[in-house]
Amino acid sequence: MTLLDAPSFNEARERRNRILVVSAISTFIVLVIGFWILAGWPVDWPWNWWAHLQGRAAANSFFKDLEKKDLNDAYGVWVHDSNWQQHKEKFDNYPFNRFEEDWSPTSSQNEYGAIKQHDIVAARMAGNVLLMGIRLNGMKSKAIFLNYDPHTRQLGFSPVELYLGP
Repeated sequence: MTLLDAPSFNEARERRNRILVVSAISTFIVLVIGFWILAGWPVDWPWNWWAHLQGRAAANSFFKDLEKKDLNDAYGVWVHDSNWQQHKEKFDNYPFNRFEEDWSPTSSQNEYGAIKQHDIVAARMAGNVLLMGIRLNGMKSKAIFLNYDPHTRQLGFSPVELYLGP
């Protein structure tokens, strides 16, 4: 076949191929934007968005349990083990009685009192963990900083604080 014997132009096939390519690219862009919004609008690399989604969900579940004053379920979220009572010795580094001192609404160690509402105001990946700045009970001045480890799915107190603005 030579250049002069080129096949005839099939306009319907070219239009169909162009529609398929544009549709695939548009669908991909919509899915990426949708996942970004679902992950909480993170200002982070896309491969960290799943950690943002899981970390925010764990923190929200934890604080909702605290708002209901259900410390047993909240501790289960904290250590990522809903059956933690069957093997308490596994969590000797942060036992339930210490957790109760830190988070109980009647405890003298709890600086926030009874937790009635929470708002995750900042979340950033730092190394292997997701750092979250959370404002409790509508307080603007003092936030609590927690970290979420995506590998163990456990929450913890963060030694690092994020800048939350003036």
